[in-house]
Amino acid sequence: MPVITPRAVFVIRDTDYEALLARHATRGQARFFLESRGQSLAEVEARHLRFHAVLGQARAAVPGDWRQALTRRVDLDRFLFAPEDVVVTVGQDGLVANVAKYLRDQPVIGVNPDPDLYDGALARIAVGRLPALLPASVTGAAPVERRTMVQGVLDTGERLLALNEIFVGHRSHQSARYRIEAAGMAEDQSSSGLIVASGTGLTGWARSIGEATHLTVGIGTEEAAVGYWVREPFPSVATGTAVRAGKLTGRALAVTSRMNEGGVVFADGIEQDFIAFDWGRRVELGPADRALTLVVA
Repeated sequence: MPVITPRAVFVIRDTDYEALLARHATRGQARFFLESRGQSLAEVEARHLRFHAVLGQARAAVPGDWRQALTRRVDLDRFLFAPEDVVVTVGQDGLVANVAKYLRDQPVIGVNPDPDLYDGALARIAVGRLPALLPASVTGAAPVERRTMVQGVLDTGERLLALNEIFVGHRSHQSARYRIEAAGMAEDQSSSGLIVASGTGLTGWARSIGEATHLTVGIGTEEAAVGYWVREPFPSVATGTAVRAGKLTGRALAVTSRMNEGGVVFADGIEQDFIAFDWGRRVELGPADRALTLVVA
C-alpha cells in the first residue's frame, strides 16, 4: 500500500483590505471611501501586508515532501479534508471555530499573524514554531487539547456542530417562544433566545451572558459537558423563568419551538447559516460525539 504524505491545509479569510477592494473595485475607490469618513487606507494596507508576510512564512515552513492546500473561510463547506491533513489557520480565533465542525481528529494549529490585533485564545502559535510543530503534529509528539464541541440534533435529523455555542431563538433576536426541558424540569418560555456553549465558548458569548445574569456554570475546555443560558426570560401567566442556566453532561437539553415564523438555530455566530426552527420543531442540545484536536505548544 502506498504511503500517503501529509498535507498542510491553510485556512484564511479575506483581509480588510481585500474586502474593501471587493466592495469598491479599485484601490482608489477604497481610499476615497475611507478618507471621506476621516479614515486612512494606509493602516489597512499595512495589516494586509503583515498578514501575507506571515502566511508566506507559514507556507515556507511546510516540509518539502509534504503537499499543501489553501482554502478560505467562505469555501469551507465545499472543501474536502483528508485524514492525513494538518490544518493551519492563519488569522483570528474565529477561524479555528469555523473549521472545527468540518474535521475528524485532524490536528489544528492556530497561527496568530498579528498579536497586537488578535487575542490568540485559540490561535496562539507564533509562525516561527511551525517548522517544528508541523512534523510533530503528524507523529503525535505535539501537545494537544481535545476541545469539547456542542451539537444540536433536530427532529428532522439535521445536525449542527459548534466549537463555541449554538443559539436557539428568533432570527431578529426579538422574543422567542418555546418549551424547554432540562434536568427533569420543563416550562414554556418567552425570551431573547438561549445558547448552549462549550468550555471553549465560556470566553465569548456565554461569558457576557453569565456576567450580565450572574449565572455562572463552570466547564473545562476538555470536559465532556456543555452549559446553557437563557437570555432575558420573561415571566407571564403563560411563561416561566425557573429554567435559566445549567450544566449538561449525559442528558440533552430539549427545546420545542412555539414560533409561527422566524425561529432559527445557528452555530458559532454564523447567523446566515441557520436551520429554520418554526412551530413544533424540536432540537436536542448537548456535548458532541467529536472534539477539536487543538495543538497548544
